[in-house]
Amino acid sequence: MDGNGKVAIVTGAGSGIGKHTALALAAEGYAVTVAGRRADALASTVSAGGTATDRMLAVPTDVTDPSAVSDLFAASCAEFGRLDVVFNNAGTGAPAVLLEDLTYEQWMGVVNVNLTGSFLCTQQAIRVMKAQDPMGGRIINNGSISAQMPRPNSAPYTATKHAITGLTKSTSLDCRKYNIACGQIDIGNAATEMTERMSAGILQANGSSMVEPRMHVDNVAKTVVFMAGLPLDANVQFITVMASSMPYIGRG
Repeated sequence: MDGNGKVAIVTGAGSGIGKHTALALAAEGYAVTVAGRRADALASTVSAGGTATDRMLAVPTDVTDPSAVSDLFAASCAEFGRLDVVFNNAGTGAPAVLLEDLTYEQWMGVVNVNLTGSFLCTQQAIRVMKAQDPMGGRIINNGSISAQMPRPNSAPYTATKHAITGLTKSTSLDCRKYNIACGQIDIGNAATEMTERMSAGILQANGSSMVEPRMHVDNVAKTVVFMAGLPLDANVQFITVMASSMPYIGRG
């Protein structure tokens, strides 16, 4: 199999940031396992890989299900033999309603995907990476700039992304002994389906609505590829990649 000999798993890879990052990693020579809930979307990602499709594997996965996550890592290792990079990208949000009007189901739906899903994938990654030879690997978490600052009416998403920062730090600390590095990318206004509403105007902290600038999603993919390509004695612990003119610095 042609490539650089390294293997990556990308969650939420059926669209948006996950799809673009999986394709960027494949273009750099990685073997890439793409995971997500929709088999048809994953198949579309693989088919977009061009000459790299023989180094891509689609595994439909619900990251909130421990058994499904275990099966994902087992399938990837059975196909490619080892694991070098995991990009915990799968995520979701709740409707932008008042915090007091959120339902328990809406809250838990976000917590289960964004936080528990990342934890389950991290746990499986550690088990594989510490047992392989040579030992080690890299875990990259999608924190979002909501890991630093909230938007109005975003409590579930913001709370889980703040929690991802804690998971990133704990993973970094606890996995030094296994030669596993863990870093976090905080993304602001990448142009994907999820941010389309920003083109029409989005609620600001002062109650106004504003059209927000967006950046090409390939900027995110390139940054993840850079993080992934570092030797394991170096780590990008935290990095923010954002549309230059978006209302973040000075938000609120």
